[in-house]
This record gives sequence, structure tokens and C-alpha cells, in this order.
Amino acid sequence: MSISSDKAPTYGEAIRELKAEGKIPNELLHRQIKSLNNRLEGDHGKLKRLIKSTLGFQTMKTAYATIMGFEVMRMFRKGQFRLWMLGETGPIAEARFINRLFGVYA
Repeated sequence: MSISSDKAPTYGEAIRELKAEGKIPNELLHRQIKSLNNRLEGDHGKLKRLIKSTLGFQTMKTAYATIMGFEVMRMFRKGQFRLWMLGETGPIAEARFINRLFGVYA
């Protein structure tokens, strides 16, 4: 069993503490190789590009709402909501689903 992270020293310290507390197994291998962590890093890179084009946020509330909207739309494109769409497909089904999630009419 292993965990991959970049080379930030805080990860190593946290893992050592968790092993000492018995919260993770001592056999857990910590691999500090940036290329192994690229899949996770690459996934939010697209989100970073979208956020950059908004020229920043005025409040935490608008930041939260905007990022949630971006993430929901990305999840639709990836097909991650098919299970919860109740067998419906298409843009109208997506609008109904968003209404059920957020209580808004899309």
C-alpha cells in the first residue's frame, strides 16, 4: 500500500505523525514523486484556468457559488451524474437535476 504526494515537507511530517498515532499502517509507503501525483493535479488545472478568466472574486460567497457551478458542469461533461438522473437524458433532464440539487430553476 502506498500514497503519492509532491515533495512538500508537510506531507512527510503528517504521515509520520499518523503512523505514530496508529491511524495509518506502518507499512504504508510514502512516495514523494511529483509525476505520480499528476492525475490529481491535472484534474483541477482546468478549473484554475476557468477561475483565472473571472478576474478574481469579490467575496467568499461568490467564489463558492462560481466554483460549485464550474464543478457541476464539469461533472456533467464527465458523465458523473448519470446514476442520479433517474434514467432521463438531455439538457432538460440536466436542468431538472440542477433544480433538485440547488433549488433553482435553470
